[in-house]
Amino acid sequence: MSRIPNAFAKGTAFIGFVTGGDPSPAQSEAYILSMIKAGADLIEIGIPFSDPIAEGPVIQEANLRALAAGTTVDTLFALVRSLRRTTDVPLVFLSYLNPVLHYGYERFFATCQEAGIDGIIIPDLPFDEKDELQAIAAAHDVDLISLIAPTSANRIANIARDATGFIYLVSSLGVTGVRSEITTDLESIVRVIRSATDVPVAVGFGIHSPEQAHAVAKLADGVIVGSAIVKQIAADPAGASNKLYEYVREMKAALGA
Repeated sequence: MSRIPNAFAKGTAFIGFVTGGDPSPAQSEAYILSMIKAGADLIEIGIPFSDPIAEGPVIQEANLRALAAGTTVDTLFALVRSLRRTTDVPLVFLSYLNPVLHYGYERFFATCQEAGIDGIIIPDLPFDEKDELQAIAAAHDVDLISLIAPTSANRIANIARDATGFIYLVSSLGVTGVRSEITTDLESIVRVIRSATDVPVAVGFGIHSPEQAHAVAKLADGVIVGSAIVKQIAADPAGASNKLYEYVREMKAALGA
């Protein structure tokens, strides 16, 4: 059974993202455990890919570093197995469709179930083409997490009704990356989502400050932070575990402030 509901059971969830294998699997594990110790409720682990079209330069460069270090899908399954020896916090993969297709759908999701992955986000999987993949994922207790963007317009309710795990609400147009302000009318989008489903809504893309996290927490069930975390790792790989611990504590506190 998916552990994802546990992330949202005690208030607004803090969801942290790392690119798996950047700069090494062992360091990724240390960063993840540090964030969990600081209060992270769910962790997204990015499967590195050579053409991550939804990512800005910070995460693109992390993908390239991880690939250059020899990170593979099997490397990250081993990382998840290691994490599961010490934590029950929900773990979700973020992957483009190509690595999943290349691995083989059935084999991939069976291994997710065995290793302890609770869900997957696939940014380049069209909503209208996800039925086959969703059926295989569900058969292995893995949630296929839906993305809703400001451009989804009249499709928002349809996407929401079919969602499992949680809904990833994209805060801004464009690619991932730190933003000084978020101008999307998130309140209206969340209102439509809530009219269609009780599945939790988490907002990502651009959030990096406690002030932004606090504002989003008034509207949504979770806050997702990616680029700000990956940026800290890139700036100081050796010292990032301690810095991420303090950062996540600060962000987590802002959610309940």
